[in-house]
Amino acid sequence: MTDSPLEKKHQETRPAVKEAEAGGDSVRASDADRDRVADILREAMAEGRLDAEEHSERVDAVYKAKTLGELEPLVRDLPAGRTHEAAAPASAEYRTQAPAHGTGTKDNLVAIFSGATRKGRFRVPAKINAFACFGGIDIDLSEAVFEQQHLQINATAIFGGIDIRVPENVTLRQKGAGIFGGFDIHTAESGDPHAPVVLVEGAAVFGGVEAKPKRGKRIRDLRDRMRKEL
Repeated sequence: MTDSPLEKKHQETRPAVKEAEAGGDSVRASDADRDRVADILREAMAEGRLDAEEHSERVDAVYKAKTLGELEPLVRDLPAGRTHEAAAPASAEYRTQAPAHGTGTKDNLVAIFSGATRKGRFRVPAKINAFACFGGIDIDLSEAVFEQQHLQINATAIFGGIDIRVPENVTLRQKGAGIFGGFDIHTAESGDPHAPVVLVEGAAVFGGVEAKPKRGKRIRDLRDRMRKEL
């Protein structure tokens, strides 16, 4: 005796229902969730808890993950991953950080045995994640439009390179380390308290991360420029 079409449909949907009832592990992960886990992995590598190969494998898995249940095991053995905060859904506070106009809260640039470039006239998000493994990434902000004052660039280079250029009159800061590599940020403080602040953080493992001003490129008046562009 064969099952009726209605019974077959019920059997096909039953596993999905059980998975949904199982709890938060089946909740779809957001971009903010993936970013949070990637931040934990970057800090773990800088502290020596993960080697370059482990970090590369886990970061690759982070950006392939579809659910919170797939993200949680990637940081389970790390101190920062022992709480559920690392895999918690994005809070309302984070979601409201998106500017009224522009590309959103973040950009992701990934170069694995390849290259990636971000340059020209574009609206700068609040965060740029750059990951280069046996590849290179170029980020040129000299012609970009800053819609908010603070920009965080998470730069991780493993056997690769990340090159960042900013206008001459922005504030450039760094929080990172070179591990058998170079993390070279030409820090500077702008005399304009309203000038953009670019923070570059991350790590270079057998690779290099460099950020410095681009000579001859300046933001003359951030507020007037924003009004014209908008």
